[in-house]
Amino acid sequence: MLFWILVAALTAALAVILLYPLLRGAKAADNIRAGEAAVYRDQLRELDRDLDGGLITPEEADYARAEIGRRLIAVSADEPAETPKPARHHRFTEAFVLLVLPVLGLCLYLTTGRPDLPSQPLEARLENPGNDVAVLIAKAERHLAEKPDDGKGWDVLAPIYFRTMRVNDAQLAYRNAIRLLGPSPVRLDGLAETLMAVSDGVVTEEARQVLEQSLTLEPDNPRARFYIALSMEQAGRPNEARQAFEALAKQSPSDAPWLPLVNQHIAMNGGAPAGTNPAAPGADPAAPGAGPAAPGNPTQQDVAAAETMSAGNQQQMIRGMVESLDAKLSEDPNNFEGWMRLVRSYAVLNDKDRAAGALKRGLAAFPPPGEQGRQLLTLARELGIATEGATQ
Repeated sequence: MLFWILVAALTAALAVILLYPLLRGAKAADNIRAGEAAVYRDQLRELDRDLDGGLITPEEADYARAEIGRRLIAVSADEPAETPKPARHHRFTEAFVLLVLPVLGLCLYLTTGRPDLPSQPLEARLENPGNDVAVLIAKAERHLAEKPDDGKGWDVLAPIYFRTMRVNDAQLAYRNAIRLLGPSPVRLDGLAETLMAVSDGVVTEEARQVLEQSLTLEPDNPRARFYIALSMEQAGRPNEARQAFEALAKQSPSDAPWLPLVNQHIAMNGGAPAGTNPAAPGADPAAPGAGPAAPGNPTQQDVAAAETMSAGNQQQMIRGMVESLDAKLSEDPNNFEGWMRLVRSYAVLNDKDRAAGALKRGLAAFPPPGEQGRQLLTLARELGIATEGATQ
């Protein structure tokens, strides 16, 4: 009830504000010429005071009085004989403000609002956050403010911060989780990705040290090995980067979702991507990802062309291959591995918007209730891609 009283009061106040200029205009306006005549009479009185005070000479006073008198006579002569007509009322506008606007506002609120929704103070929303991510974060932050040594709380909050692009908060949360719970590959990889996000995708020296620490705990960690190879590429050491990417490709399964991206970086650094040479001894042309026709894999022509390209042109070539895979999936969306590759490729290219778009389209083809849809969501969380709204 209080809500509707406030709505009525605000509506009435707004109507008064809108109607005031119209009601004021409906009254007869003061005669402008009468105002001008009063000004001239004041000037005559002021002139007499100046003369009495010796501020002006009698000749100057006579001249000024004659000029003011002339103007006063001109204004008085131009006054209309008839009575001024009162301004007309704006009946239609007043009715619109009083009736139509409140009705339109009420209809709009009933259509888009929730008048039946009970009020929920912050305390109540924190106790029952539902799917509201902002409230969940606020609840976790309140808990950690009271218990800052809760390592599990920091461990849960860190990836949420990262997904919502609060990278500085994510960095602090990862550091606290590592300090309180100890290092793990997942926490160290998350901290490294956060450091890279802060530096716009550059693998800094600190991020590299964190990744190397992750490899001491899990030597076959593909994510850490990929980023370390990427740091060599960014540092202008193509031979070392190529060897690192080739080692990762050999370690990876033939259907690994990151393999196409690894092959692209191998090609960028002058190597031959794994599985692109059908004549290689022991090669199985029917193996997934072994042939150049596999979705997302560079062909032998792509590799040869990449060897003669500049770094900028190579980057354009990589984007072209990713966009080609995107176009193929638009025509044939029933390719689960293709969606996994596309989402990861856009993420590594630091194009989170397209990665989120690819995730949404992939989930349309492979809904989340299924195993493949859950794998897509898991991949998105690992890459720090927002999943809110992707399942709608």
